[in-house]
Amino acid sequence: MAHEIFRTLPFPFPDHRFPPELGAVVQRTVHEGKLPALSVIHSADNSWIVLDGVNDPNVEGAVLVDAMVHLVEADPTLADMARLDAGNRADRDEVGGKWQVFRDAPLP
Repeated sequence: MAHEIFRTLPFPFPDHRFPPELGAVVQRTVHEGKLPALSVIHSADNSWIVLDGVNDPNVEGAVLVDAMVHLVEADPTLADMARLDAGNRADRDEVGGKWQVFRDAPLP
């Protein structure tokens, strides 16, 4: 069942969990399960971006919008990112790997 999702929601999130109505710009390769999420950006405007860390997200058709909870269902290790402060980016080398946080990170 589809429900409305929002680009931004008040942060920090209750219980440090992504709200079901929070949407994110997601690289198609991650959404389709072809590549793992290796980069998560909580931009300064309070929106969220999830990338594969390999392909250019600026290519036409490379991204879409999905609910963050769907991504966490597919990869529960993304749940830790619900605490990522606005303006920061977190990268990792592999699923289950340690997230490295970059403060005031620019968008790709």
